[in-house]
Amino acid sequence: MSKLSHAQWSSRLTFILAATGSAVGLGNIWKFPYMVGDSGGAAFVAVYLLCIALVGLPILVAEWLIGRRGQNNPANAMGDLAKGAGQPRIWMLVGVSGILGAFLILSFYSVIGGWSLYYTLSSVTGAFSGQDADGINALFTGMLGNPGLLLIGHSIFMLLVIGIVARGVTKGLEGAVRTLMPALGVLLLVLVGYGMTTGHFGEAVGFMFNLDFGKLDGGVVLAAMGQAFFTLSLGMGIMMAYGSYLGQEVNLLKTARTVIILDTLVALVAGLAIFPIVFANGLDLSSGPGLIFVTLPLAFGNMGGGIILGLMFFLLLTFAALTSAISLLEPVVEFVEERTPLSRVGATLVAGVATWALGISALLAFNVWSDVLIFGFNVFDFLDTLTSKYLLPLTGLMAIVFVAWVLDRDSVRRELGFGDTGAMIWTIVSRFVAPIGVVAVFVSSL
Repeated sequence: MSKLSHAQWSSRLTFILAATGSAVGLGNIWKFPYMVGDSGGAAFVAVYLLCIALVGLPILVAEWLIGRRGQNNPANAMGDLAKGAGQPRIWMLVGVSGILGAFLILSFYSVIGGWSLYYTLSSVTGAFSGQDADGINALFTGMLGNPGLLLIGHSIFMLLVIGIVARGVTKGLEGAVRTLMPALGVLLLVLVGYGMTTGHFGEAVGFMFNLDFGKLDGGVVLAAMGQAFFTLSLGMGIMMAYGSYLGQEVNLLKTARTVIILDTLVALVAGLAIFPIVFANGLDLSSGPGLIFVTLPLAFGNMGGGIILGLMFFLLLTFAALTSAISLLEPVVEFVEERTPLSRVGATLVAGVATWALGISALLAFNVWSDVLIFGFNVFDFLDTLTSKYLLPLTGLMAIVFVAWVLDRDSVRRELGFGDTGAMIWTIVSRFVAPIGVVAVFVSSL
């Protein structure tokens, strides 16, 4: 595909919906609430918001800027811009790293998407009703121990993702987010409305927003910074790919602020939907990842209207997983489409089937291949660790370094519409604050 025929978003609104849909995923609905519970509530939320502004926003803008200037897949965009700046094309490896990260993440993310589909069906059939903790645990471990069941969920989820992405930017990505994002918003608000009827909504609000800096320590700060970085889909090639479909008329900084506000709002509202249920049922706040797949189903199974509430919650989780998954496949498809003679549909099938195949090894890690270890990790955990602790932070770090130190500073200033004060703040944050923040997360994770 030549640059002249490179697809474009039909409007700024649809781009905002798509970028927000990418950012709003399992990280908001699944990970954010349990991290708040694990890390002391409001203290974590306050640091998270600060990190979003100082680390997340500049890297998000940097990745969009690279994509829009390059009008190409992340690898080619980085290589072309580096050459134009008189630098070696080896910078394209940053784009390759992002694409590889997206490919690897989607392979196991789709497995979790399959879990969400299974739990949605389980809600409908009343599988949670009347269950005690042992029964809910047995449901979860039984699912993980059944490779056929996991394969069906993983395959259906990937088929949905491939079907959406194959339709292209306008019909596929835009059509999906125009439907899924409003539906996600409505489901969240209904769940918050239910939370208000539990008698524990005020307790949830206090837990999330009454600051207690006595709970603030280095671990909380690093956890908040890591969540801020990963929730925005940074370092995965996604935002570079999405940026390549942007026109020059879009103000990157204002749009980034809008996306970050929406993404953060969804995470906070998810907390307000989940914590009243947790408090009302005397559940464990710090139950970690099991909060969604073990703790909440226990509550749904033993409350009035739990079948409907559980169905709505797991539909919400599935919609959030889908919006992120289509964005993870997009940079891989864009790369294949622009580097091979394949059509959009052909590139999507190749990329999607390869991702699906790798995902099979990830789901087998919970059962048949549970004894297969790579550097001490099973396949699922290895893919998760490789991407979250290595590929993503390194790719995000190099993207902000490239924009802040390699590209012409005056041209970046003009493109972002800065005055003197804004340019000074951008220089400090992009050259020093954001890179140091990413390095801190990277080093701590090691």
